[in-house]
Amino acid sequence: MQGGIFKVCVVVAAAILNHPLFLQRENTTIPERDAEVISRMKDHEERLLAEKVRLEQEVSRADQEPPKADPEDSPSWDFWSALSMIIFLTIEIWRQDYQDTAMQDANHEEEDYFPAGNISARTPLPDKAVLGSFHERCIRISGNESWRLREFVEGFADDLLEALRSVCNRDADMEVEDCIGVGSMYENWRVSKPLVCDLIVPFAPPEPYRFKFQLWCNSGNNIPPDRQGCGRIKVVKANEDGPGCLCGKTNLGEDMLCLLHSKNEKLKVSDAMDDVLCSKNTPYLAKDQVMKWFQISITKAWNRISHKYDFELMFRNLDSPGALKIRFRSGKLITFNITPVVQLEDTDAYFVSHFTLNDDNASDIYWPLTFAVYEKNLLKSLSKRLPDNPCHISCLQIVSFLNRKQTSLTGKSALTNYHLKTILLHLLLSKPSSEWRSEHLEKRLRDVLRFLEKSLQEKKLYHVLIGNKQVPKDVTIPSVFRAVEPLNLFRPLVLHRSLYAKTMEHFQEMLKNAPVLIQEYTPHFPNGSVHTSLNASL
Repeated sequence: MQGGIFKVCVVVAAAILNHPLFLQRENTTIPERDAEVISRMKDHEERLLAEKVRLEQEVSRADQEPPKADPEDSPSWDFWSALSMIIFLTIEIWRQDYQDTAMQDANHEEEDYFPAGNISARTPLPDKAVLGSFHERCIRISGNESWRLREFVEGFADDLLEALRSVCNRDADMEVEDCIGVGSMYENWRVSKPLVCDLIVPFAPPEPYRFKFQLWCNSGNNIPPDRQGCGRIKVVKANEDGPGCLCGKTNLGEDMLCLLHSKNEKLKVSDAMDDVLCSKNTPYLAKDQVMKWFQISITKAWNRISHKYDFELMFRNLDSPGALKIRFRSGKLITFNITPVVQLEDTDAYFVSHFTLNDDNASDIYWPLTFAVYEKNLLKSLSKRLPDNPCHISCLQIVSFLNRKQTSLTGKSALTNYHLKTILLHLLLSKPSSEWRSEHLEKRLRDVLRFLEKSLQEKKLYHVLIGNKQVPKDVTIPSVFRAVEPLNLFRPLVLHRSLYAKTMEHFQEMLKNAPVLIQEYTPHFPNGSVHTSLNASL
């Protein structure tokens, strides 16, 4: 009998050791703040210990009784085995049940950022008449106003870049090409004031150097997973893996000179590429080095032509070399961006020099790739297939307006106007043209919000051009980008939980405030008619 009692004690001890509370500090799934769960655990432990004491007392009394040789005592062994098994199974079942509950609580806590259900469908939106009036009075910008601003900015930018070319060393400095207009101002959906023109300026290295590109989607380039959509730009000599000048391949001797490239010139170019353009101890083009070169060149160019203009030119943001602002004597301001980019071979895709204070040295050689020119062409191509007076631009402008207003209330989030434009392009590709008539404004606006909601829930919003087989053939993007895996623009939300929580809060508040904002900017008379004298300045 002593052996059976010993087995019971061993089983009980093992059950206590396997008790979740015993390993509380190592179990990171137990919510320490849940007082109710902790209390239940302690109560259960006290009952278990009481049962242990009772068993020990029975064992002690059994030891004091004289042994009996009666074979009828054998059923007691079955009793003790059954009792120990019941105790063990009870504790194990309770422990598994508790772990399942804790996991459910943890999952629920993680999903608290976004309540279940279609929130956008339950958001009350004004009817198409109110939305149309709201867009007309508060958002729509005069085409003449946009055209005049673009014409002025482009003319001044051309003059500034021409002056930049004149101050640069043509033999050892970067070669700057003509600027290209991209973004909302050139796609006719800009909503914020003051209006801002976005220009990109391709540049190329001087001879005998050229750029060699390494994309994230090419095998063997070792681009980190968090740099999807980026690439590296390697600075190489033109004769390293292609035809070039004979002086770069053959030792001409001391008595022989190349009529195209002198020794001093080649040394000067090499020093310029190493000291001005490339990241330290690497052959890769560095964004911060390009930023310094561009800022200095813009400053020199303006000093050369400033006497021709009756206004001041200044940098708006020192971390972005082309964020410029013009101030007239009257106090009027004009803002625009000139961003240096590198053209990807003979395509309309460009590597953009984004400059932020948070960039570390490791990320300085990874250049984001922009398809802004292709996206402009895609929007233009899709717009031609729509009926007269379509509502697609109005949808994008209204959501962009709501996003900007919410940003002014609660601060920045991961949601940008570029994401909203991407959603619109996806919808334009998937919905029939007839569904974009002006009378469908309310429905299409709700479609945009629902698409955004679903994308945030799944943390997936794919680039509209990369890996998308729905893109029309007349938008001639390079074949390598058609065949590659789709690029998730919401990948940062997967990697950064706090950013995801901030974006969820931003979106929920935007939906909640949308009806109020639209009504606020579109007041009505008591008879229900729309107020037409609303001040449209934002």
